[in-house]
Amino acid sequence: MKILLNHTSFLFFVGLFFSISACSPKLITKKAQKNLHQQIAHSPIFSQGFTGFQVYDPASKTVLYEQFADKYFTPASNTKIVTFYAAAKILGETIPALKYQIQGDSLIFWGTGDPSLFHPKLPFNRNVIDFLNSRTEQLFYCPDNFMDARYGTGWMWDDYPYYFQPELAGLPIHGNFIRIQGDRNSTNFNITPSYFTDKINGQPSLGGQTARFYRQEKQNIIDYNQQPVGKKDFDRSLPFIYADTLALQILQDSLQKKVHLLPNFGTSTANSQLIYSIPTDSVQQQMMQISDNFLAEQLMLLVANTVFDTMTIAKGIQFAKDSLLNDAPDELLWQDGSGLTRYNQFTPRSMVYVLEKIYTEIPKARWLNVFPAGGVSGTIKNNFGNNTEPYIYAKTGSMRHVRCLSGFLFTRSGKTLIFSFMNNHIPGSSKPWTEEMERVLAWMYEAL
Repeated sequence: MKILLNHTSFLFFVGLFFSISACSPKLITKKAQKNLHQQIAHSPIFSQGFTGFQVYDPASKTVLYEQFADKYFTPASNTKIVTFYAAAKILGETIPALKYQIQGDSLIFWGTGDPSLFHPKLPFNRNVIDFLNSRTEQLFYCPDNFMDARYGTGWMWDDYPYYFQPELAGLPIHGNFIRIQGDRNSTNFNITPSYFTDKINGQPSLGGQTARFYRQEKQNIIDYNQQPVGKKDFDRSLPFIYADTLALQILQDSLQKKVHLLPNFGTSTANSQLIYSIPTDSVQQQMMQISDNFLAEQLMLLVANTVFDTMTIAKGIQFAKDSLLNDAPDELLWQDGSGLTRYNQFTPRSMVYVLEKIYTEIPKARWLNVFPAGGVSGTIKNNFGNNTEPYIYAKTGSMRHVRCLSGFLFTRSGKTLIFSFMNNHIPGSSKPWTEEMERVLAWMYEAL
């Protein structure tokens, strides 16, 4: 069948064609693509390890350039990007803090995984304390809905004394760590929680330990070097060995009233009510800005508890994969919330996929506030400072032999691009890889 166009129709279709063309986003030029390929594929730094990369234009839904984007990499703390997305989709605006029900003269409560109770680096909220203090019933804490291990799968056992690996719990308190503050020349320490004040032992030396404070492996005893270490006053955070009885003792010290432990009571939700604590964004921001592993894991416990009424990180992850991320370009080999385990394996194009979902499904003001900003905040505060306004909003991922960076790039020309740099098998210091990524992204800011 022939379609005949008169003069008016012809002019209409010509005009429509040029109108659509004018509105279409401009793609990367062949020259720019060749230059980008030269900088990444032939980099003397990247060629020493294994580098995967993808840069994507969400406006045109076009991959502008990629290298090994379909290969699996250890993401380290880039995992927190996926955790942020899952928590943003599942949790409400405010963190659920306690679930409770009243039976006669007893108030029974369960934890939810909320990490904020007396956490020194999160906003203080009195909701939980005021609620428990106001009750006339006897208080009973049931730990049955926490069904996970204290550490994630594949975590390093010998990281137990370091701030970045606190134990996980259904009812965390004080961030599950001991905070020690004081003058470098003094032994009058400020210790929080005060419960641990008599657990500090002075030592002439720590047998080769360079830190002034060191927690013993199998008990909550802190040894400290009686000789000053370093040139500054100290503010140290050491994870404690968590137990339900210990958490309740610390809680009782604050409440000044008895809290009974009620194991094996079950996880029944009949007639249960919730108490809320702090804004969800405040936890997510702290997690992303300083790459806080504990908060990442507790957010995934909160996700699991919200969906299943029990806390198991594996169940929270599986739900997120099945319900939120089921069309990922590659399977997310996702094992924990923080990225501490090397069992996590993601591809660069899957990281871009998650970032695009954040870009399209979460308000821009929210993720801009949460992601570290180049030259301004978080783990990239000292990078990308070569501009009056931040042009990189991204999450780092670092562990030995790993250096990743994934996020958003705002170009000088006005584009918003999504990128994922994943570097594995780095020999020696990762600093050259950080500088090389910064150099390439600065070029992209100017050229794309």
